[in-house]
Amino acid sequence: MSTTTGSFIAGGIAACGAVTATHPFETIKIRLQLQGELQSKKDAPRLYRGVFHGASVILKNEGPKGLYRGIGAAYVYQMILNGCRLGFYEPLRKNLTSAIFRDSNVQSLGINIFTGAASGMLGAAAGSPFFLIKTRLQSYSPFLPVGTQHGYTNAIDGFRKINRAEGVKGLYRGIGAAIVRTGFGSSVQLPTYFFAKRRLIKHLGMQEGAALHLTSSACSGVVVCCVMHPPDTVMSRMYNQTGNLYSGVFDCLTKTVKTEGLLAIYKGFFAHLARILPHTILTLSLAEQTNKYMRKFEDRILPASVKEKL
Repeated sequence: MSTTTGSFIAGGIAACGAVTATHPFETIKIRLQLQGELQSKKDAPRLYRGVFHGASVILKNEGPKGLYRGIGAAYVYQMILNGCRLGFYEPLRKNLTSAIFRDSNVQSLGINIFTGAASGMLGAAAGSPFFLIKTRLQSYSPFLPVGTQHGYTNAIDGFRKINRAEGVKGLYRGIGAAIVRTGFGSSVQLPTYFFAKRRLIKHLGMQEGAALHLTSSACSGVVVCCVMHPPDTVMSRMYNQTGNLYSGVFDCLTKTVKTEGLLAIYKGFFAHLARILPHTILTLSLAEQTNKYMRKFEDRILPASVKEKL
């Protein structure tokens, strides 16, 4: 296996490749989640009526640039989040398994879920300011605005304005929701990926390769989307708020469900699925390849004493 640093870099590179392809769906998802915020269903205007309609109206009014708002902040966030998630997952799992079972090769579902959640939550906390800026940039539209409009010209302008108005604390607004959301997703992403991979090899006789990686990633992506979407909606609203519209995760959840109905927490679900399925497939499939190249690179530069410990 690669070193923790090598896995961190490989995971970050893989995630950046994935986000390049899937960022437009994230923009559509965020606008769907924010439209009609704290308005009853009958009073809320539907500016975006689904994934395809959202894509068409954004392209028509804002061009491709509109779909790729916040991509710079997204790259930094993905490097941090998935670097932590893919870089720390296996070392954490092996150390915990060794401590409890005295054998690092034992597969424990409980330990896999815990280490998946822990590594993801660590990445979410570290990258939260970048996700906040990304969300606010993506929600902005001079033509069909939804939610609070912040009007940042770019990520650097966003950091400056938030720091000037609210200080460093403002950059970490909504971090609780981000940790919950990513903890949910991370707790199932890697465990379901490796679970599906083992079952496909055992029961269908699939061999190591692209087909196995793609199928395992697709299974993982569907599970992640179902588990993660409600806290994702809460996080989008908390990140985009001005002032103290929501006092916390449960306050946002309660107000949303009470005003808009239970299904409001699943606004933008299909846009999320359209993003997360290819994103998960690309991230995990690319991670297999980037880790392979990272191992080859490390084999060339690391001393033998270090390689013996890996």
